[in-house]
Amino acid sequence: MESPDEFQFLRRFRTRLYILVFETNTRSGRIFDIVLLWTILLSIIAVVLESVDEINSKYGTFFSIAEWTFTLIFTFEYLTRLFISRRPLSYALSFYGIVDLLATIPTYLALFFAGGGYLVVIRALRLLRVFRILKLSRQLGEAQMLGKALVASRHKISVFLGAVLATVIIMGTMMYMIEGGENGFTSIPRSIYWAIVTITTVGYGDIAPTTVIGQLFASMLMLMGYAIIAVPTGIVTAEIAVTHVDQQVKKRDENYKSCEECLTHDHELKAKFCKYCGAVMKKSRRKNVSRDYDIL
Repeated sequence: MESPDEFQFLRRFRTRLYILVFETNTRSGRIFDIVLLWTILLSIIAVVLESVDEINSKYGTFFSIAEWTFTLIFTFEYLTRLFISRRPLSYALSFYGIVDLLATIPTYLALFFAGGGYLVVIRALRLLRVFRILKLSRQLGEAQMLGKALVASRHKISVFLGAVLATVIIMGTMMYMIEGGENGFTSIPRSIYWAIVTITTVGYGDIAPTTVIGQLFASMLMLMGYAIIAVPTGIVTAEIAVTHVDQQVKKRDENYKSCEECLTHDHELKAKFCKYCGAVMKKSRRKNVSRDYDIL
């Protein structure tokens, strides 16, 4: 049974470790995270260089030792995070907790599966901690806004992709009927592959129509491809604009209150009287007011 002094020592030790590992507003915590980021970056570079046969043939042993060293460091760090977390299960199931776990698994998998060690590039996800370390909250907020815009436009994009899929199936089938196998369009799936390559303006050139009608259809599909590229961009851009407006309205609602007499809503929270009509301002913030877009 632990004595009170041992318990207090263990508690203080865990607290100091917690500040070092999880807190970035301290000098030691910031240094720890920066060193960790450099370690992650070096481990990724080692894996990339190891995949080059000329380099691996000369320094293969060094790369193996380095990889196991990095893996043991990350394993110890992950176990330490579990040990000092106030809620270990919450950390283990969080995004960063899962990424930290995945960063340690590939090297152990390489013992049982050939090529499993190359999965350590998953560690690149850990570089996302740079947002937290450098206090890039604004960039993180912009990323969240972009994510919300993509989620909001998912139905429109799904309809758009369905229309594109139908288009390439129809055009591929028509090119199969027009060109035939002697010109490389040996089957409908291969013709659909050509249509996808053409409509996305990639144009590998491994298959090309030779007849006049086929070239006419190909020209139409190429021009259609340029128009198609602009459609999802416009959809996402419109949703970003709406999301930005919603955030601005929400921010305004949280920081201002409205006058129930003249319905103006740009008064400071400390205001006691309306600056437009002079009516007494209530303490409650603005509620149940229809959303407007005059902030733009």
